[in-house]
Amino acid sequence: MKLHEYQAKEILSRYGIVIPRGILVSTPQEAGKATEELGGAAVLKAQVHAGGRGKAGGIKLVRSVAEAEREAQTLLGQNLVTHQSGPQGVPVNSLLVEELADIQRELYLALTIDRGFGGPVLIGSPSGGIAIEEVAASNPESIHTEPIEPVLGLMPYQTRRLAARLGLEPELSRPAAQVMNLLYRIFTDNDCSLIEINPLIITGDRRVVALDAKMEVEDESLFRHADLQQLRDRAQEDELEAEAADQDIAYVNLEGNVGCLVNGAGLAMATLDVASAAGAAPANFLDVGGGADAEKVAKAVGIILSDPKVTRVLVNVFGGILRCDVAARGIVLAYQRSGARLPLVVRMLGTNVEEGKEILADSGLAVTFASTLTDAAQAIQQAN
Repeated sequence: MKLHEYQAKEILSRYGIVIPRGILVSTPQEAGKATEELGGAAVLKAQVHAGGRGKAGGIKLVRSVAEAEREAQTLLGQNLVTHQSGPQGVPVNSLLVEELADIQRELYLALTIDRGFGGPVLIGSPSGGIAIEEVAASNPESIHTEPIEPVLGLMPYQTRRLAARLGLEPELSRPAAQVMNLLYRIFTDNDCSLIEINPLIITGDRRVVALDAKMEVEDESLFRHADLQQLRDRAQEDELEAEAADQDIAYVNLEGNVGCLVNGAGLAMATLDVASAAGAAPANFLDVGGGADAEKVAKAVGIILSDPKVTRVLVNVFGGILRCDVAARGIVLAYQRSGARLPLVVRMLGTNVEEGKEILADSGLAVTFASTLTDAAQAIQQAN
């Protein structure tokens, strides 16, 4: 789950990391009033779940109340399109109006999970203020990492070493190391998958300040964090993905036109790969799970059928805990509820497979059965 910048900064501040003074607003008039409170000049920052806001026009420097109201009017209620948002963009429903900062240096600091290492890693770079992907491409040697052993935690020598690699003077090493330690505490306390400060600035009066913040919390841990659950902004999420999440269905919206229903994440990935190799373009990743009943399968298929770009549906079910007949009843139920007539290619194996096929064959739906995944992928590519 992604948090807005203002939400992430509130958490950082709660732990003792210095942030600029900022005011959240949702109308142009509030933006003008906030700018006045901050001395008549401020930065307006669109609060969206997408990076690249600056280049997309989502961050504005204003020098008067009137300018703040004018710029807020152009941002609020619009969709901001960035390189991370997709062509549809994401809605701007609020702005963070923030005081101007006296920036002497810009650094990059982040914590994330390194799958190769199998644990958290602290990342730093003296090249802050720009996308880390650009830094990695143009100057990879300027990115420094410190893998953290979960049992030991972040060690003092690691923060000192990273501070030195960032080129910080001795008097700044201690406050920078404190920020690193606090970030790791926030990361572990809140079950984060990412915390990013870009930039972490050194001000003219030699303070270390988090000028921006990005924070993502692992979805599977949210049952432990009722307070964080309240920070979810559904307006920033893909509508179908949000609906699936509410039904405890693993779903990711993709750009193709072949709706895919699969039980099991590994099988779902294999299905997408084989379908793509056959020339079909998957519209989604969907793992309905092993313990689904007919109603949950129906809801999953209903989500697929409600996607306007889907023109045909591919089902790949290995019957185990989820029996094939249960899956078949759910599929038929979803088609009946929606009134859809989209062609359906089905590959079923496992428990009650013959019963499942019989249910689908007697349903009146346009069903094509396949015996192998390759056959199913080829059939869906030809279906229309």
